[in-house]
Amino acid sequence: MLQRFRKIIPLLVVLVVAQWPASSGQTPDDANALLLQDARLIVGDGSVVERGSILITGGLIAAVGEVAADALPENTRIIKLQGKTVMPALIDAHAHLGYEGHSGWGSRYYSRENLIDHLQRYAYYGFAAVFSAGSDPEDLVLALQRSQRRREFEGARLLFAAGMAPPGQGPNNQFLSHAIALAEQTGMTILRGLETPPQARQMVKEVAAKKIPFIKIWVDDRGGSQQKLDPELYRAVIDEATENDIKVFVHQQFAEDMPDLLEAGVSGFLHGRIGDGFSEAIARQSKQADAFIIPNLGLAELRREAIGEDEFLRASIADAVAERLTGISSQRQSNPLRNTDAEAELQRGFARLLNAEVDIVLGTDAGALPDHFFGYSGHRELEIFVRLGMTPMQALMAGTSKPARALGLHDMGLIEPGMSADLLVLDANPLDNIRNTRTIARVYLRGNEVDRNAILEQLVRRYDSQ
Repeated sequence: MLQRFRKIIPLLVVLVVAQWPASSGQTPDDANALLLQDARLIVGDGSVVERGSILITGGLIAAVGEVAADALPENTRIIKLQGKTVMPALIDAHAHLGYEGHSGWGSRYYSRENLIDHLQRYAYYGFAAVFSAGSDPEDLVLALQRSQRRREFEGARLLFAAGMAPPGQGPNNQFLSHAIALAEQTGMTILRGLETPPQARQMVKEVAAKKIPFIKIWVDDRGGSQQKLDPELYRAVIDEATENDIKVFVHQQFAEDMPDLLEAGVSGFLHGRIGDGFSEAIARQSKQADAFIIPNLGLAELRREAIGEDEFLRASIADAVAERLTGISSQRQSNPLRNTDAEAELQRGFARLLNAEVDIVLGTDAGALPDHFFGYSGHRELEIFVRLGMTPMQALMAGTSKPARALGLHDMGLIEPGMSADLLVLDANPLDNIRNTRTIARVYLRGNEVDRNAILEQLVRRYDSQ
């Protein structure tokens, strides 16, 4: 029987205004000019324009604020957005694409089509970019990136890292077995095993030759089941990567691992480890090193929740999958109790980060384990940030301009002239309530509106094909 997906997509009225006088300087890119008019603009840098407009030409933001009629290109399309809020589209700086299928999880689902599915799912939820952290067949993803630059498909922008760890190790043991199987299936490199400093440097040079701008290292013994990456090896990686303009991000085991990694020159941490072991001194060192922190709390928290009961998620998954994730069909609870001591410890960790002005960045680890869903988990992570002490504005910056900076996406994360027109139009103001990021009216990527209904229809077809 055909599985149906719930469709909850508000509509806006689109108005096409009378032609403005032609400009002698008009370019072909102006032909599809768009004006988003009279909305609240959350810029992404902490500032707000209570009522302003955004002119988009050639996929870029051309003007922001009060846009004069005589400045509009001929045949500019105008969308009136009174009462709406526009913010930069979100960015997930820690995920693992490819392994999550519509009805299962594992290496057998990994394919070009499945990657595109995930990028479109991110777009549906208002994300403009996602970083896949060290678990992808490199040549397959490089080819997909080239296809995306040629605009052969639409979806969130894909970035990824080459993975490095002790030989045959790195990801959690369940994930590791699937990454190894996928490497064997594709004949492509996923994880590079590090044995000696000279060999580690050679591995970095191979990554540089492929023009992959990120490396992920694992510094974690997985509770004694794996070997922890030796400091002389990760220092060799980081030193060679710095010489080749490659950023190194790290999955580390404990907060006490962070000072030496910071001294070695890592750019950021994909698991914050921000409990009481994360001291004020480590927070200050992180700020001095200009290293970002991804708290990455939803992966542990959401697996206890009956997320299948959340209509925001049910809109994009099959009924059968949603039912499996309810309190009736699983051990998940609608409102699981939180450990008050653990909650207080995380709040103290957030306070240390905020007081030290460390860049806190949105990352979800979506796709690393089954049923931690792309896009949806990002909105939930922002809700956790606010619950633990962030203001809504700080959380929105953590999901927009901060990850853009961390990932070197210089054209994303802000509503400013010259930036890519990657925008999220909301029916309600997330500064009043962070859950209002869920009130998605429209999504624009590179100036083009995402057809969210079409994405849902594709998800139906792909579920049935699996």
